[in-house]
Amino acid sequence: MNKLLTLTLTALLSTTASASDDLSNELNLVEAWLAAQRAYDNVPGLSAAILHDQEVTWSGGFGLADIENQRPARADTIYGICSISKLFTGIAVMQLRDRGAYRLDDPIDSLLPWFDLEQAHDSSPEITLRSVLTHSAGLPRESDYPYWMGPDFEFPTREAIREKLGEQATLFPAERYFQYSNLGLTLAGEIVAEQSGQDFEAYTREHILQPLDLGDTDTGFPNDAREPRVATGYSYPGRRQVLTPMPRYDARGITPAAGFASTAVDLAKFAAWQFRALDGADNAVLSGNTLREMQRVQWLDWDWSVARGLAFGVYRVGGRTLTGHAGDCPGFNTRLFLDPVTKTAVAMMANRNHTDVDGYAAAIYDIIDAEGTVTVTAQADNLNDYIGGYDFSPWGGEELVFRWKDGLALVSLPTMEPVDSLTELRHIEGDRFHTVRKNGKPGHEIRFVRNADGRVTHLDVHSLHLPRLP
Repeated sequence: MNKLLTLTLTALLSTTASASDDLSNELNLVEAWLAAQRAYDNVPGLSAAILHDQEVTWSGGFGLADIENQRPARADTIYGICSISKLFTGIAVMQLRDRGAYRLDDPIDSLLPWFDLEQAHDSSPEITLRSVLTHSAGLPRESDYPYWMGPDFEFPTREAIREKLGEQATLFPAERYFQYSNLGLTLAGEIVAEQSGQDFEAYTREHILQPLDLGDTDTGFPNDAREPRVATGYSYPGRRQVLTPMPRYDARGITPAAGFASTAVDLAKFAAWQFRALDGADNAVLSGNTLREMQRVQWLDWDWSVARGLAFGVYRVGGRTLTGHAGDCPGFNTRLFLDPVTKTAVAMMANRNHTDVDGYAAAIYDIIDAEGTVTVTAQADNLNDYIGGYDFSPWGGEELVFRWKDGLALVSLPTMEPVDSLTELRHIEGDRFHTVRKNGKPGHEIRFVRNADGRVTHLDVHSLHLPRLP
């Protein structure tokens, strides 16, 4: 791979993991696959972190946080996390609920005296705070301003949102359909400010971010000593495959719904607190029972296609039930998935719109669940000689060879399903291997070729001579 595809890794591996907990082969595959897939997908930069309970087992960055300045993406690169902001807003709402400020079933107009949005459906029940947090209130998706349109992405102020509210009307009766609403979570942030007597940003920092020691998470992009670590966001490249830098936005009045910024490592730290809270071991910010209430399904759309907790999403992904949220803002796509049962979390950040961060995160779960590391004796002593990518152009990208179980495996890249696409290799003798079919029987032969210095330079398969990539 050329310099633009350079892999930058920050390893945070535990030295206390037992042999049965060893994920070295799985994590090596995560690194190699993400590094390649990012390049094939034309994503400038990716950052990710994998958490098991209280331990960041791996974190890293790939590609570039800023193309013009050739600044590499790292685990501590700061991205706009967009709608993941809603999780912090939801926690703030629930803190005040637990302190007796209101009930979730209180009508929103009793909590915001200036709420004057028209109810267009006479048969609708009252719009409650609960329905706002589950996106089932029937509210419009947005405040009626074109802030998601370039080139400037001019977000409205709090005052402008209030002024426009009386000109808007509900789309559906409350508690009828799932209708995602940035306006709704913006109003939830206003309830926090109204009921706490504090500015929303100040409240969130004092009562959530600081107690959790989330030093790289804030209600907007930092303009202090952290600023050099902020990634530049880029547009979807479109048919012309051109990555256009996006302006750094300020969500202003929409901050409770979409304004926060963070790092992969800080989101992993945020997930670690959630696992502690769910265990009853850390109630400093929110009780475990309240957090469990937020992550439990509170709304299920009529066709079972969408499940929502309170501010949290609840998802079925590859046989797992996960919670968390995604984010999509000008120049950034982000995802935080948590599995409360296995206490694993994946934070994924990309500085390009329309990046499949959900697919990347789901594939990471598949990889770490695949049991690719075993303690048995390896098939051969020199397996590391073969590890790397082999050029498959013009027919495809590359054949990636990596350590797996007691031997090697191969996967054709690009792919968003690295585990399902994986083919195990069994050693025959010397530099000869054969593939293993799904039924365990031997498949075709693969031979690695060395140069005069003994270095592996090619992979031979089906009479094809595939050169090893740098």
